[in-house]
Amino acid sequence: MRRRALGSLMPPTLATVAALPQLGLRLLTATRPDAPVRWVAVSELEDPTPFLEGGELVLTTGMRLTSENAASYVTRLVTRGVAGLGFAVGVIHAAPPPELVDAARQQGLPLLEVPRPTPFIAIGKAVSRLLAAEWYEDVTRAFQAQRELTRAALRGPGTLVARLARELGGWALLLDPSGAVRHAEPARARQRAADLASEIARLQGARPSTTGPSSIALSGRDGYVVLQRIGLGGRPRGYLAVGTDDPLPHVAHTIVGSAVALLTLQSETPRTGRELRATLAALLLGLPPHSPALPPSPVRVLACAGGAAILDALEADPAGERALAVPMPGHCAVIVPEGQADHVIALAQAQGPVGASDPTDIEPFGDALNDALRQAEQALTAARRLRTSADRPHGVMRHSDLPGQGILGLLDRDLAQGFAAALLAPLHAEDPALITSLRAYVAANGQGEAAARALGVHRHTLRTRMRKTAELLGRDLDDPAIRAELWIALAITANP
Repeated sequence: MRRRALGSLMPPTLATVAALPQLGLRLLTATRPDAPVRWVAVSELEDPTPFLEGGELVLTTGMRLTSENAASYVTRLVTRGVAGLGFAVGVIHAAPPPELVDAARQQGLPLLEVPRPTPFIAIGKAVSRLLAAEWYEDVTRAFQAQRELTRAALRGPGTLVARLARELGGWALLLDPSGAVRHAEPARARQRAADLASEIARLQGARPSTTGPSSIALSGRDGYVVLQRIGLGGRPRGYLAVGTDDPLPHVAHTIVGSAVALLTLQSETPRTGRELRATLAALLLGLPPHSPALPPSPVRVLACAGGAAILDALEADPAGERALAVPMPGHCAVIVPEGQADHVIALAQAQGPVGASDPTDIEPFGDALNDALRQAEQALTAARRLRTSADRPHGVMRHSDLPGQGILGLLDRDLAQGFAAALLAPLHAEDPALITSLRAYVAANGQGEAAARALGVHRHTLRTRMRKTAELLGRDLDDPAIRAELWIALAITANP
């Protein structure tokens, strides 16, 4: 399956709308299953096309339709490129006029019968919800893409360029100030640098201002290219070029801008490798770029339910000088040296439940910091369930003490990791987002509604992902034994 391009909103298909059971629609003519419905328009005009853009599902009661004008009415709709026509029965006509049905069949216009109990507004709301779900998924993917770029930047500009090309579904080049290729993804994209020489010369001579360009967009037979300079001012520090088969949507431009910002951060200010990784790690957690350096390894990551009160407690305590805290949605994340972890846990425990990760090294960062944050958040979920009383402080749960974690210690590490890697490999190869969705689905014990809420996606989106996951793995996700097997594999990959 071809992965959907980042930021490319995919409207619901006419087949999807027609299949919604609550609407009771009946398809009277053949239709392309992938015909997109971009909006719903209600019109009783004999010629509604001046008020349409194309892609609409037009709804009508046939107030002005006759046997004489039915064919010309269909012709106008087909020429305008509407997605289909919904005809309400039991209002003006007991059934769609035969001339309308024949014209629709002959001209390839999808025609749906709308039963009398179904109001047009219900169809409009249903399509609107489907469109909103797709829009939300695009925004979520864009946010995840920005985090992935920041994580990639921790490993160096080459990894960042490779990740950007993957997110956009195209190619990417990182060029030095002279236009020479520093990194290319894929490698064959290196040959495109020569075609950009004249455009690079334009950017070299321009000063970043309201009058001088800092980026150039190109289009041609080979697709679409965006070229951006790297650097805040004066002489460029380099250039980033990306190319795709289709024009970049707005959200994808935002992702490219994030990559340029990260590359600028790496090139503008001389700093040690540790300071740079600390800044990028802070960005990964949602901190501003000027955040202080991270504590020395090893560290623990704490997820504290006390929220802003934790920041006040750390500020008033000497241990706070060596901890790095940042507000997160629903809690506060704190990175603290292992030697001071118990003291900071006690401070945080006075404000609310606390989840603590296992000790981890953050040199080099890689995925360790993100994995530790996930461990802490999992432990916080368990800590919230612990009972509290007037004489007992809020609960604390360490990731190593989570129920069920002990079984992993009985497994041979190499064999277990090999098992997990082989089992989950098809998902990694298809789309890493499937791993995240599967983890939430298994954690919710196969309850789709709960898993969808945890992920912040529509239940239909999760259902589609789980169907694809089951196909790729060749396993029935409704089987508790299969879910247990997958839980072990996911736990192993989260704690290698």
